[in-house]
Amino acid sequence: MKELNDIIKAYDEASMRNKQTALATVVKVEGSSYRRPGARMLVTEDGELTGAISGGCLEGDAMRKAMLAILQQKNKLVTYDSTDDDDAKLGLQLGCNGIVHILFEPLNRLATNPVNLIRKIGYKKEAVLATIFNTDKNAPQLGTCCFLNEDENICFKNKLQNELQQTAGTILQNKKTLVKQHASNEILYQFIPPDVQLVIVGAGNDAMPLMKIADSLGWKVILVDGRETHATQQRFEKAEIILTKAENLFARFASYDKTVFVLMTHNYNYDLNIFKQLISVPCAYIGVLGPKEKRDRMLNELTESGIELPPSFLNKVYGPTGLDIGAKNAEEIALSIASEIKSVISGRMGSSLRDKKSEIHERP
Repeated sequence: MKELNDIIKAYDEASMRNKQTALATVVKVEGSSYRRPGARMLVTEDGELTGAISGGCLEGDAMRKAMLAILQQKNKLVTYDSTDDDDAKLGLQLGCNGIVHILFEPLNRLATNPVNLIRKIGYKKEAVLATIFNTDKNAPQLGTCCFLNEDENICFKNKLQNELQQTAGTILQNKKTLVKQHASNEILYQFIPPDVQLVIVGAGNDAMPLMKIADSLGWKVILVDGRETHATQQRFEKAEIILTKAENLFARFASYDKTVFVLMTHNYNYDLNIFKQLISVPCAYIGVLGPKEKRDRMLNELTESGIELPPSFLNKVYGPTGLDIGAKNAEEIALSIASEIKSVISGRMGSSLRDKKSEIHERP
């Protein structure tokens, strides 16, 4: 969501200055490409760019195409083919041996324009955006016209309305982006997961670099501690701070499936109290800083006190927390922890791409 949030912010700033804008969206990829379907970039009438649709090789030409779409006030589809000698002569040099279809949509000020639909996603709920396009660049390009989450369904009236609503609902259940052919059109159904909410339990110096890395990734960061001298906004400027006793934490905020916890107070009893409560709290990851002996001691104490530890809870416990990258100092350890969290959230093993036998990205 970080890139989408940046686009929303840039759109709002451009609107305040009465600048016209267009949204460029990667709607389909054939072969290899740096960005996948759903990647977006906002372009203002004077050439300011937010977001990215490639590794940098398409942005210059895409900016000109977006400005033309703004001038004409018409959706446009442009295809970049790195296997085509003419595109290579233009200096596009995708370097990925693929074909990328990009839809340009000039943005009006209506509440249902694509950016305002993106704004509805929020950070706690899964959502689907549907965008209709046609690879015949001379055909009408209907553009982004459907938003759906568990609470809201916005779909513009057109002949594909029933198809959009039905398939978007299926995508929300399957949690996978899909590009689907429908008559002469194709539809990008983009599944957008909720933001990661990182709860750092412990306001020591080693929590600071983890906060900074998480913030740079667009994660929502909550810092929890019981010490007024440590848990200050001055020290943790990028985090929401909850100053509380361990037993009162879960009365102060809501957890959801994409919430992750890292216990790093260096206070065993405080960590244990939080750990105990996490048995029944929805979350995706529980990291325990420290040696395996600490993790095992916490689990044994809970078991010996008669508390049942279900497999669903044990599978979420990572102690020691972090990937094995040889981390030694606080910054390296923070990188290790953030990398492991990302791998768990993405359902990946955190191995080297060099050794990967299949494609890097799943193809919708």
